[in-house]
Amino acid sequence: MTFSIVGRCARTGAFGVAITSSSPAVASRCAYARAGVGAVATQNVTDPRLGPLLLDSIESGLTAAHAMAQVSSQAEFPEFRQLTAVDSHGGTAVFSGSQSLGTNGDAVGLDCVAAGNMLATIEVLGALVRAFEASADSPIEHRLIAALEAGLALGGEAGPVHSAGLLVCDSAPWPTTNLRVDWSESPIQDLRGLWTLWEPQKRDYLTRALNPSAAPSYGVPGDDR
Repeated sequence: MTFSIVGRCARTGAFGVAITSSSPAVASRCAYARAGVGAVATQNVTDPRLGPLLLDSIESGLTAAHAMAQVSSQAEFPEFRQLTAVDSHGGTAVFSGSQSLGTNGDAVGLDCVAAGNMLATIEVLGALVRAFEASADSPIEHRLIAALEAGLALGGEAGPVHSAGLLVCDSAPWPTTNLRVDWSESPIQDLRGLWTLWEPQKRDYLTRALNPSAAPSYGVPGDDR
């Protein structure tokens, strides 16, 4: 009921998660990223505790692969969990428990890893990776959404998806892009629309946080700057 990709931009050092599901509000419990550390997706029968645990392990100095081995071996009911991770050096890791649902699996690419369950076809996962790798000069947000779009074009889930999310960390100590579509008949299309809205404003909001005196006008009534 979910497919996702975590990835890193080798050009900028940014990393993030894009995820979609037939379940509502998937990104609220399945997408995790931490500035300077990495990004993680937790899915299938989700245990939201595992995302922060994986990031803690990576932040302690472990690679994504070593962190995944540690956390998956200590998790409760690991056979139901599906986990992916990318670290700040582009190292990737994936774990799919034996009770992952339906047609399920993973695909590893350069600076990225995709995973899914209840898929229409296993080829969906390769499509995610290829789309992410194909646009290395684009913002990572575009690359992650393009991956979801490519997966959907090959059938996506066995049933319709209804939620999607995009979470990215780059130059600030917080996620600089955090977009969610919690319920929709076309969540990936709607997520693309949110990114189109957010992209030209992203740096302005970063400036407002770090140096308000240099921030551009908000463009609302009463703001005369």
